[in-house]
Amino acid sequence: MMSGGTSAMLPSTNQHSRCKSCDPQPAACRANECISNCSVSRVCPNPQDVCAAVWWRKAGMVTVETMCHDPTRALRGAMLQDYNGSVCVLSIRQSLRVCACTGHECNERLLLNTHTEGEDKIETSSASVIKEFKVPQLCKFCDIEFTTCNATGVCESFCKVTSICENPEEVCVSSWRREEGNATIETVCHHPALRFRGQFLKDFNSKTCEMKRVKGAEDEFICSCNEEECNGRLIFPDGADPVSPRSEEPKLPFLMLVGLVSSAVVLVLLVSLLFVYWVYRQHKAPASKGKSESETCAIIMNEDRSDNSLNHNLELLPIQLDSSVGKGRFAEVFRAGLKQASQSFQTVAVKIFPYEEYASWKTEWEIYSDAELRHENVLHFLTAEDRKASRQYWLITAYQERGNLQDFLSQHVISWDELCRLAGSLARGVAHLHADRTPCGRAKVAIVHRDLKSANVLVKSDLTCCLCDFGLSLRLDTYTSPEELANSGQVGTARYMAPEVLESRMDLENIESFKQADVYSMALVLWEIVSRCSATGDVREYEPPFGKLKEHPCVESMKDDVIRDRLRPEIPVSWSNHMGVHLLSSTIEECWDHDPEARLTAQCVVERLSDIISSDIIKSTGDSGSDDK
Repeated sequence: MMSGGTSAMLPSTNQHSRCKSCDPQPAACRANECISNCSVSRVCPNPQDVCAAVWWRKAGMVTVETMCHDPTRALRGAMLQDYNGSVCVLSIRQSLRVCACTGHECNERLLLNTHTEGEDKIETSSASVIKEFKVPQLCKFCDIEFTTCNATGVCESFCKVTSICENPEEVCVSSWRREEGNATIETVCHHPALRFRGQFLKDFNSKTCEMKRVKGAEDEFICSCNEEECNGRLIFPDGADPVSPRSEEPKLPFLMLVGLVSSAVVLVLLVSLLFVYWVYRQHKAPASKGKSESETCAIIMNEDRSDNSLNHNLELLPIQLDSSVGKGRFAEVFRAGLKQASQSFQTVAVKIFPYEEYASWKTEWEIYSDAELRHENVLHFLTAEDRKASRQYWLITAYQERGNLQDFLSQHVISWDELCRLAGSLARGVAHLHADRTPCGRAKVAIVHRDLKSANVLVKSDLTCCLCDFGLSLRLDTYTSPEELANSGQVGTARYMAPEVLESRMDLENIESFKQADVYSMALVLWEIVSRCSATGDVREYEPPFGKLKEHPCVESMKDDVIRDRLRPEIPVSWSNHMGVHLLSSTIEECWDHDPEARLTAQCVVERLSDIISSDIIKSTGDSGSDDK
């Protein structure tokens, strides 16, 4: 006769259990129940085996692994409990949720509860009451962003940031409001027991975000819902346009006349105010830019525009460094994991500067902190940190798995369509840097990169480019003096320097000269992209511009080739085999012209590429592409 607590709990040995048995795969979860979606069922090899499951969530995806398991042995470092029941009730065991049960395929359906080690056990019999455990919701989370939505029909928030809510009770919330003629959308997580903008949430268990007008406000709507990312799509009630709210209509002609007169007066006032403001901005520059003012502004803008799930500049973020992915002159870049409230990790990139490189870190931080810099072709910035304990400065950004453009091109041959995506997005990123207006028309300070090269361009998952590494960048403020520009020095990578930069003969009276130097560097990167395109029929091994020179040529070596001999990278005859490549190569030659004034602007390159890509002649040429890597 067997004795002892463990042996007494073992399942009956007169038959082998049949259990679901699948490697980790996505599961379907609702409320306090998950279905494993495992289609494989097998008889357990040992008579004492029970059915078990492991549950976790990463990047918003619920994953379940099912298996047969010997209950006398640890599962993922934790001992199983309550495995004699017929229901698989997940409980927390050493940062994982695991469960076990005895019965035919009983690990197909998993129930969630809040039982942890040390608490009173929850019975798993059919008569027991299981305490519900709510999975933290996944919501759009972009704080306040400008929008063209006019509060009618269905609007998309266009928020690209998805966050796992910190509190499992929180739901997804969106608000639309118009202030001073500007419409904005805010997307956040919020606890329904608390007021949001002075209002209690209604219908927060809805699957869709149905906008409701805020009581007492003609130009504000709020919605809430409890499905993943449901607050990204806003559904407005019919006829809810706040610009012309429904009201009583005692005399239609009279109301129309009043409305027209009022609109005309408001329009005149608005145009006048805009003109006065424009004149003020053109003729009135700030008297000084103190360090504290600049840094405070950077922090405020960063908090206004970045992912609110991050704790900006208040306390150090829970980040675990993984592996080094690159090292430059001033800093080293690491792949890292940012710990979320759900114990999962979001992959981020961390650029670490030693204390001696404070100036480089501060320059890049101030560039990134400009809220108007945000663009799909500029690396997404999260926050900056002063890690005093380790005497390091950190910049935390989005992580791009494909790495930099130089490494990508050295390992891949690209098709014409892929060339268009890479080249077009590169040009759009540089054009956005150089512009003094955002695509929405807001004023923006022009920025020059000053170290454009394929190693400072990242490739996103959709094969578009985003610019990074702004440690040598310069803000072209209208009040920046030539003396300040002269002190910026000869900077950049010699291989990609424009002739005037190599000779230190920049026209400091004209801030456009800095943009022209960027365009020259961009032309060399465009040449690298085209050189790896299969559409030409002659794809050579990757090499950087002026590849016959040594790996890190000095300024004097580049002067000999670029200035004395007027050399540029070779454009092979085969490039004329494809009309699109032929036209693009002509654009590249105009961009690296020896005369800076003769070069195209980045915006002109964007327009040229758009014309080339949309050309009927190019479309008829076709490109079978290449998957050779």
